Amino acid sequence: QVQLVESGGGLVQAGGSLRLSCAASGRTISRYAMGWFRQVPGKERELVSVMSSSGDYTYYVNSVKGRFAISRDNDKNTVYLQMNSLKPEDTAVYYCALDRRTFGTVIGFRNNVDWGQGTQVTVSS
Repeated sequence: QVQLVESGGGLVQAGGSLRLSCAASGRTISRYAMGWFRQVPGKERELVSVMSSSGDYTYYVNSVKGRFAISRDNDKNTVYLQMNSLKPEDTAVYYCALDRRTFGTVIGFRNNVDWGQGTQVTVSS
């Protein structure tokens, strides 16, 4: 059974930075895409970023391009999200996601993942 544990969330002022980590257990991540979603109350869970199993392909939602960077360390079975120049509108619960498909892409990623429990990110103005 896959378990994903996020860490690194917290309260930060606008313009600040946070680095989220997601440690996976129960499955080796090296053949699977991984990504991050975020959700605010009353809204759908939004796909923020995805990285392919090899790390060669990345996707970012437009609102975070140039500010966020996804990375992965397959040896540590961990994916990261470096968030810089944070804005109040980045406030959300951030969820790590692991694709259930081997060598999957961003297409269909949302509908084929296992989730972490989420970590709160709050950006004050």
